[in-house]
Amino acid sequence: MSYHVYITISGEGRIARFDMDENTGALSPCDDVALPGRPAPIALSPDRSVMHIARRIDNKITSFRIDPVSGDLTELGTIPIEIDPCYMATDKTGRYLLSAYYIGETAAVHAIGDDGAAVYPPIEWLHTGRGAHCFQTDRSNKFAFVPHIDGKGAPNAIFQFRFDETTGRIKPNDPPHVPQADFTGPRHFCFHPEKDIVYVSNEQGCGVSVYDFNTTTGTLSPLQTISTLPEGWTGESKCSQIQVTPCGRFLYAPNRGHDSIAEFRIDAETGLLSVLGHVEAEAVPRVFSIDPAGKFLLSAGLKSGKLITFAIDGDSGRLKKIGTRDVGEEPMWVTIIPAG
Repeated sequence: MSYHVYITISGEGRIARFDMDENTGALSPCDDVALPGRPAPIALSPDRSVMHIARRIDNKITSFRIDPVSGDLTELGTIPIEIDPCYMATDKTGRYLLSAYYIGETAAVHAIGDDGAAVYPPIEWLHTGRGAHCFQTDRSNKFAFVPHIDGKGAPNAIFQFRFDETTGRIKPNDPPHVPQADFTGPRHFCFHPEKDIVYVSNEQGCGVSVYDFNTTTGTLSPLQTISTLPEGWTGESKCSQIQVTPCGRFLYAPNRGHDSIAEFRIDAETGLLSVLGHVEAEAVPRVFSIDPAGKFLLSAGLKSGKLITFAIDGDSGRLKKIGTRDVGEEPMWVTIIPAG
């Protein structure tokens, strides 16, 4: 099996496409797809047959059908939005598109039509606060979280919601927020593939916070916060995305400023983190993705316009650089899906 790789090249108004060898990680360029208006976040349907991309200057969301064999994209439709989202995801049924709006101070839900395209107007357009940066449901599809970073009036909290998969509506959970220490700035999060654990990258705090997830109440309880920076380093840096390998043994979180990727081991019993090390990344490593088998990690430098392919050591979890290539001006999202 091989993979299809899609990278939104925001500064050039296009989607860069590659085929990826599942054994070597080698990338082969495919025909790009023009998409004006600074394309950025990508959301996939649960079956990976449809891709939604936000166009952050045009204030639009465009939906594409993905050919499973060739990886070619066919446009299904485009809808307007009031302001640009910084994050999108589908719910577990694939019937709703969730989006978070940093400047728009909003969490939104759009229905997805029978043809796979997002539908306008939104079902939900809920004002939350400045700095909304991520929006996902849990495995049960009953609960959702929207972290908000710190600074310039942003709430510096994780908002907790109940999600109704029948209607697509959300309402605050009890309690509605997970408070944070000053200058933490929760940004993105991911779920452990097997445990009831949530990992959150802290933008201002340059760390990862580990939370116990109560699957009955849908609420988070803090367990651990660990730095993503080397001990003793005092420069300016901010965290970006966060991902766990499919096996649930390793976690990675890039540092923008230190320009590195922090590597962590996940304890098999507790889900807590221990530092493995740091690997040098391209300038401003804003986005990255791990392949479905957990063998490779692709990291793009927002400032450099370069993409690094890392091999993930299956025993140690350490990253080894095996290739670098130019991909274009301001890569804003990386997505890897199986071919065929």
